[in-house]
Amino acid sequence: MIPEVWAPRAETVALRAPGRGDDTPLTHVGGGWWRSEVELQHGDEYGFVLDDAAVARPDPRSRRQPRGVHELSAVFDPGVHEWNDGSWTGRQLAGGVVYELHIGTFTPEGTLDAAARRLGHLVELGIDFVELLPVNGFNGVHNWGYDGVLWYAVHEPYGGPAAYQRFVDACHAAGLGVIQDVVYNHLGPSGNYLPEFGPYLRDAESNTWGSSVDLDEAEVRRYIVENALMWLRDHHVDGLRLDAVHALKDDGPVHILQELAESVDALSAHLGRPLTLIAESDMNDARLIAAREAGGYGLTAQWSDDYHHALHVALTGETTGYYADFASLDALAKAATRGFFHDGTWSSFRGREHGHPIDPRIPTWRLVTFSQDHDQIGNRAAGDRLSQTLDEGSLAIAAVLTVLAPFTPMLFMGEEWAASTPWQFFTSHPEPELGEATARGRTAEFARMGWDESVVPDPQDPETFRRSILRWDEKDAGMHARMLALYRELLALRRQRPDLADPDFHHLAATADADARWFRLERGGTEVIVNFSTALVRLPVSGPRRILLSTHPGVAAEAETLVLPARSAVVVASETD
Repeated sequence: MIPEVWAPRAETVALRAPGRGDDTPLTHVGGGWWRSEVELQHGDEYGFVLDDAAVARPDPRSRRQPRGVHELSAVFDPGVHEWNDGSWTGRQLAGGVVYELHIGTFTPEGTLDAAARRLGHLVELGIDFVELLPVNGFNGVHNWGYDGVLWYAVHEPYGGPAAYQRFVDACHAAGLGVIQDVVYNHLGPSGNYLPEFGPYLRDAESNTWGSSVDLDEAEVRRYIVENALMWLRDHHVDGLRLDAVHALKDDGPVHILQELAESVDALSAHLGRPLTLIAESDMNDARLIAAREAGGYGLTAQWSDDYHHALHVALTGETTGYYADFASLDALAKAATRGFFHDGTWSSFRGREHGHPIDPRIPTWRLVTFSQDHDQIGNRAAGDRLSQTLDEGSLAIAAVLTVLAPFTPMLFMGEEWAASTPWQFFTSHPEPELGEATARGRTAEFARMGWDESVVPDPQDPETFRRSILRWDEKDAGMHARMLALYRELLALRRQRPDLADPDFHHLAATADADARWFRLERGGTEVIVNFSTALVRLPVSGPRRILLSTHPGVAAEAETLVLPARSAVVVASETD
């Protein structure tokens, strides 16, 4: 590797490489770029000295940080790995099921290699894609990953980039696609040396997490696009989940999301396999997934938080904060058939009208929906899962309405066996003042929302992290085993019934009784019917029904009536179907 770096803010740049003698000056080659004449080999450590500083900084495009984000980088040649996935042709998102996991808490070991040893469980479950929370370089040992500062590196305690390639290879051997969560809207608070090199950030403009990324700079845009292509090309990843794209402020003629989509589409054509881009967005704007010829950005899919909110309120009765607008069961009926609840309607949480309708010609699978995910669990004060507050009947309902939703379902690790472990917000900042500030900010945030401060765990306490590690020994016993069996049955049913893979919004219908607390979703000739209430309900149906799946032994089909005990769900079809 010939080291080069974009550093327009530096007057001089030198290469520091242990074992190679004194620092070697780089030559300015124009456009803010500097280039060395020294050739480094795989594994060599190096860094850049800016303006004769005493300390060398990591390479902004570092592929490996063997001793953390403050230390020297190491050359990583992605071509060293001998791939075994030559027969892998990729996987389309359409018809797929996504499983979101955090490497550090998915297994007791907290490594990529350990996660690879658990892939058989996901295959037996019926998963199609593994979605990893961010793995790029961040400060400390354990973290959610959204405080990354070196976007091209893989966190060393997870195993580094070599382990990452082994993990992807193992996924492909098991028939699983890999989606990597990436964060392009901000950088973490510790180890972020990019501003010393160049104008990566808009210091005068910030978002929820810090200074905004400066998308007016062509080289910053290039930094983002080439990072995306690195994951897909060099690490054989099948898709990217783009974090909080509403925080990407871009007023240029071509939005960075469209630029990403066009670049990824070109790479997909070159590689001959499908590549997926999924946006997390707070905007409820289907322009993200609309075709470019129709004025959209051309991304593959986007999350719909509205479906989660409507389902969460129906299950729990919580109506505080942004849940307030979803109090009626009618909200679930709308979100299940139109994708968004807020599609130009008044949002009391935001104090304004919010969202836009989805063109019903867009396939339903372009929305990713869930009943639990890392944010909706981890950003609760105690990081409690549904399994810690709901009974088994309600958890079964959550499973049915997650897996059999008209959209692309996503499960959060451990959800499939109703894991007893919470998933809390944890950090391991080595700087005491940063750790204390993080803990104070977390407590103050929940105090403003009316939560009891005493239940908010200290993010810096190692026990907060340890409590969040999955307990695999519980999945085969009692209620956990029953829930796991139900998820497997639901995922199998989803593949067996063409109605449950139909992506046409026009073929959906839903009704709800907010007083009696029942909900019916029609998907062609297949119906999903749920009783959220604590009382038995009898629902009329037009003709005999065949039960395909039920969550309670008391569910019965009687002539033209369905009987649903309290907190139960049933999937039915006509006798002739």
